[in-house]
Amino acid sequence: MYKDLLTLRDINAAELEELFALTTYFKQNRGKVGCTDLKGKSIGLIFAKSSTRTRVSFEVGVHELGGNPLYLDSTKMQLGRGETVSDTANVLSRYLHGIVIRTFSQADIEELARVATIPVINALTDDYHPCQILADLFTIKEYSKTLDVKCVFVGDGASNIANSLMLGAKLTGMKMVIASPKEYAPSAAILKECAPYVEWCEDPAEAIKGANYVYTDVWVSMGFEEERAKRLATLAPYQVNKALMALAAKDVKFLHCLPAHRGEEVSADVMDDSNMSIVFDEAENRLHVQKAVMSMIFRNLAK
Repeated sequence: MYKDLLTLRDINAAELEELFALTTYFKQNRGKVGCTDLKGKSIGLIFAKSSTRTRVSFEVGVHELGGNPLYLDSTKMQLGRGETVSDTANVLSRYLHGIVIRTFSQADIEELARVATIPVINALTDDYHPCQILADLFTIKEYSKTLDVKCVFVGDGASNIANSLMLGAKLTGMKMVIASPKEYAPSAAILKECAPYVEWCEDPAEAIKGANYVYTDVWVSMGFEEERAKRLATLAPYQVNKALMALAAKDVKFLHCLPAHRGEEVSADVMDDSNMSIVFDEAENRLHVQKAVMSMIFRNLAK
């Protein structure tokens, strides 16, 4: 993770350990000590998709690191009117010190990073969500003190969350099971890449046995609204509810990247169970992890 964070392939185990130590420091010392890693730097936040957690956590994070966050709505940029990604990258590299981008195409982010002379951080694409999974892994380690756990993702196995969780399992050695119907099976290529740490199981009841952590995500992500009826019907047996969670380990914890649609991918009683659900700790950790990501990148560049 020298300059860019485009997927979890860009970070190694030693860097992850350093990242988590820095995340812990930022979390424990928030408001107590200042940080100047981004002092005098302007970070462009390009958003093609609506956001709550990603936008707020990055804007606050840049500010707390001493930088200037600049929100850029892609629909109001020339990028949204036909300017090429390459031209945009060249121009923004002359104005900004870094780019955080939340968009649809992973290929666009790869092109942006290839041309830009400043750091590029993937804040979500249709294929990957690395910052979210780093926060998830940190949250799991907070609760279990280790990543030697079993995590089961239930739902759309071809989602950006599932893809990044599989890469996270490979990175950490965590046991990961994707429970999904055949229609939404995980990427065969990523499954192969992440073997033997990841497996796919069509039966959620079988997959969840012994799980320490159960993870789900919305069934209809942004950009897939036309498939809503089909997705809801196909994925209905994969709802995370109390009956399914009862098959997991006794102290099982529930994860969700949010926003959650209670009554669809997760029942309200699981979502709101204070002994089981750790989704808001998980959401908070986005801020601390992303501060650590930005800090590490800019410290590397300063060496």
